[in-house]
Amino acid sequence: MKFDPMVPIWLQVATALKQEIVTGYLPPGGKMPGGRDLALQYGINPNTAARIYQELEREGLCATRRGMGTYVTEDTERIQRLRTEMARAAMDRFLSDLRGLGLSGAEAVQLLETEVQNHAEE
Repeated sequence: MKFDPMVPIWLQVATALKQEIVTGYLPPGGKMPGGRDLALQYGINPNTAARIYQELEREGLCATRRGMGTYVTEDTERIQRLRTEMARAAMDRFLSDLRGLGLSGAEAVQLLETEVQNHAEE
C-alpha cells in the first residue's frame, strides 16, 4: 500500500480494513489478521496495528477474543451502515470535484449515467 503523507498511516490502514469488511473480503464473523501480521502486511509498527484494531473495536466493527484473535463483527446491519457511509463520502468527494470543474448537478448526473452505461456494456 502506498501511503498518502497528508493522512495518518493508521487512518489509511483502518480505511483499507473497513473497505475489506464492507466488500466481504473480511466476512462477518471472519478472523482478521493478527496484529503482527497486519504490521508486516502494511509495513507498519505493531503499536500502530494495535491502535487500528482498538479504533475498529471502538467503532463496533470487530472484537478481540482473548487468546483467539480479532474477528469481524457479525452485525451485518452495522456493516451495511458503514458501506452506505463510505459510499456517501465517496459521492461527496466526487460531487465536490465536479463542482470544482464548474459542472451543475444536472450535468454531473448526466455524466454519471453515461459512465454507468459505458461500464455496464464492458
